[in-house]
Amino acid sequence: MATQVFMEALSPTMEEGRVVKWHKREGDAVKAGDTLAEVETDKAVMDLVARADGVLRQVAVAEGQTVPVGSVVAVIAVPGESGGGQTAPASAPVPAVKGEGGQARPAPARSPARAAAVVAADATRVKASPLAKRIATETGVDLKLVTGSGPGGRVVKRDLEEAGRREKGEVRGAAAPPAVPPQAPLPSPISPALRGGAPYEDVPLTQIRKTIAKRLATSLGPIPHFFLTSEVDMERAAEARDALNRQLGDRGKVSFNDVIIKATALALTKHRACNAWFQDDHIRYWNDVHIGMAVAVDDGLITPVIRDADRKALLDIGREARELAEKARSRRLQPNDYTGSTFSVSNLGMFDIDQFTAVINPPEAGIIAVGAITSKPVVADGQIVPRRRMRITMSCDHRVIDGATGAAYLKTLKEMLENPLAMLL
Repeated sequence: MATQVFMEALSPTMEEGRVVKWHKREGDAVKAGDTLAEVETDKAVMDLVARADGVLRQVAVAEGQTVPVGSVVAVIAVPGESGGGQTAPASAPVPAVKGEGGQARPAPARSPARAAAVVAADATRVKASPLAKRIATETGVDLKLVTGSGPGGRVVKRDLEEAGRREKGEVRGAAAPPAVPPQAPLPSPISPALRGGAPYEDVPLTQIRKTIAKRLATSLGPIPHFFLTSEVDMERAAEARDALNRQLGDRGKVSFNDVIIKATALALTKHRACNAWFQDDHIRYWNDVHIGMAVAVDDGLITPVIRDADRKALLDIGREARELAEKARSRRLQPNDYTGSTFSVSNLGMFDIDQFTAVINPPEAGIIAVGAITSKPVVADGQIVPRRRMRITMSCDHRVIDGATGAAYLKTLKEMLENPLAMLL
């Protein structure tokens, strides 16, 4: 009996998926658990696996095509069958999908229609992102000569940049690209403007950009935001960080962002009213503290989660933050890596941004926006002295957090950052 392969909900918030690459072609034998295709979800590139043994038939979705969750993308037939007749789900049935707030929503209906079989693409073609292909065409680079570092060995923009630097003699040694620092500026997802040609360029929305658009529409509009800003003296935090890093030596380094995440989490344990989710008919106050850490990626923003951040050592937070940031940029995050945060932190200090306001990530009730640490003249003991200062802005959901409640939390956070010993109390 032939079995249908459906586009599965590979992330909790996924509504549609784009087939990046088929690993199996029509006529290939497959076994349950084999990777059939790479699928771009709203968060990452993940594997669509076979749920039955047989032969792949009737591939109905081409590489690069986007279809809703629940759509039939192929059929796995018993050897000797053509793929027609009765079918049963090859993928696990698509149940109601739970959003990040824990609210169930029905999955999109499965399409009863079966599209015509798609001719398999040339198996020798080079795997590369659309942006990398465009740059290669414009610069005359042969993609077959470039080693890909993206998901599944795809060539991405940074691989072309690395190849260009090696050609100019700027890079010595191994061909592998250097590790990207967690807070490094990212390349633009669009190519440089070409004057004299078309007056504009239309770039299709990626799955992650579609999700960002939907999330913002359900955040900044419906959620009644209010904002609280405070300036923090970071001298003692800087001194404590320097001392820790000297003591750690080769075991690792602690960043200011690690200190901020730790302090944010500890302050939430003292102000549980801010560690909350707004639900349709109730407010969920969390006992656990899971901090969402905003990370910029090539085509948007994602917030991997550092779980139980209040209980973790600074060194562990730093190591986990770097690993999650790298996984986010290489599109290797799993759903457990980016769901379930109870509060978030967004840091633009590395871009020399003095102050900004961040949009709340629903169903969370608050987020901290962190600006740059800069030296400013301040009055201390009657003298004007230079001090390292940092502005933080708390965005609050007024349905959950009142003004005085948010102000009390921000006061505690400021005290912990200005006197790191307060974190021990």
